[in-house]
Amino acid sequence: MAFDVKLTSLLTGATPSQLERWRTLSVLVPETRAKRPPLYSFRDLVALRTMVFLRAQTSGQRLARAFGTMDLLALTEHPSAYRLGTDGDTIVVQDPDTQQPVDLVRNPGNAVHATFADVFRSFENFRGQPVVDFQRPSEHLTVNLRTLGGWPTVQNTRVPYDLVAQLVDNESVFPADVTELYPNVSAAAAQDAVDFSAKVAAI
Repeated sequence: MAFDVKLTSLLTGATPSQLERWRTLSVLVPETRAKRPPLYSFRDLVALRTMVFLRAQTSGQRLARAFGTMDLLALTEHPSAYRLGTDGDTIVVQDPDTQQPVDLVRNPGNAVHATFADVFRSFENFRGQPVVDFQRPSEHLTVNLRTLGGWPTVQNTRVPYDLVAQLVDNESVFPADVTELYPNVSAAAAQDAVDFSAKVAAI
């Protein structure tokens, strides 16, 4: 599944300008398509979400340095494969072999004590703006890699949010009418899909 810049931005909390900067600096280049227009993979979204979480607590320079250090330490899998954390002073990665946190900024390569936060939960970015819960971006929508490759769907269904939003024009089709086509999609869920689609479009 490929995610465009707007949906990627809403689900990860990275602004379109941050995404462009990280592409330009090769901090994170989209797996699916790098340019014209860029398309991100689900793994990219997980990595970006982590980056935004880290950026909320530390500087962009430290973030870039941490990713550079990962290359030096031969941690070259996709960034989503690693668990990263910060205490605000440095950035650490969980060593995939020892499971110990390793410093990436202050004392690169050294083991440290650290805790790792759940970056999938809602948090505030470095501007103090809320970032949606990744697995539950709105009341009636869910994101699960096993369902349509991680595309946001109406909860407990395989119905994509954008399909519902396209149906509802509030002239010939209203949210309450969607249940006639998709019995498991309530009027509230249909309205939620419409509202979510509007947030994506507004980015």
